[in-house]
Amino acid sequence: MFVDTHCHLTMLDLTAYDGDLDQALAQARQAGVSKFMSISVDLDDHLQLAQIAERHDDVGYSVGVHPCEDAATMARATTEFLVELAQSDKVWALGETGLDYYHSTEFVEQQKQCFARHIAASKIVKKPVVVHTRSAKQDTIDIIRAEHSTHGILHCFTEDWETAKAALDCGYYISFSGIISFKNAQDLRDVAKQVPLDRVLIETDSPYLAPMPYRGKSNEPKYVPFVAKALSDVYDKPLEEMAAITRQNFENLLNMK
Repeated sequence: MFVDTHCHLTMLDLTAYDGDLDQALAQARQAGVSKFMSISVDLDDHLQLAQIAERHDDVGYSVGVHPCEDAATMARATTEFLVELAQSDKVWALGETGLDYYHSTEFVEQQKQCFARHIAASKIVKKPVVVHTRSAKQDTIDIIRAEHSTHGILHCFTEDWETAKAALDCGYYISFSGIISFKNAQDLRDVAKQVPLDRVLIETDSPYLAPMPYRGKSNEPKYVPFVAKALSDVYDKPLEEMAAITRQNFENLLNMK
């Protein structure tokens, strides 16, 4: 039923599963999760993620470099290398890339250049780009526009409606994490209500940002139904319908050419 469009399977706390990721995925499937996209933050993540995806038909992954990585790591992410890494059918997206000025403004130009190269690679391989933005919403939208990017996700969305609309106008999808369920997130729910139903996605961003009622605990893919539930309340839709809508949206995104 549910799709976790953004999880970090190599970073989960597997203590409860005796260190066995397969058990964690089995628990998520029992909770109704039918597809997982595991996200790279470093160029070398693909080595482990490819092995996981090979064992599990319902797992795909991304390739790319998070904007909080250092300049040397970002420099390795040339367009050509990203295209090379993205050839496998199990690579569903490029990223996560984008801009993060909250954690550091030391490598702003490198972040911008790396982001643009991810977009260039995504256009070549015709796969979406997964975009992280924090304290950099205007520059993020400016680069998406400048690079004519029309195939992507603004993940873990927490910005205002102006930012959401700008991304939607470019063709992007908007993905919500467990934050949408937080009691103090009414402003975000007000924004979400304006996002067209055919452009909304759900994610855990696990192991971070566990939804209510698990806020403050380590997150994992089996909690993505709680994100869907929060959105179903926002849109006044049955949970099963919200699951079907977001699942179809993800399929539409992956099948865009």
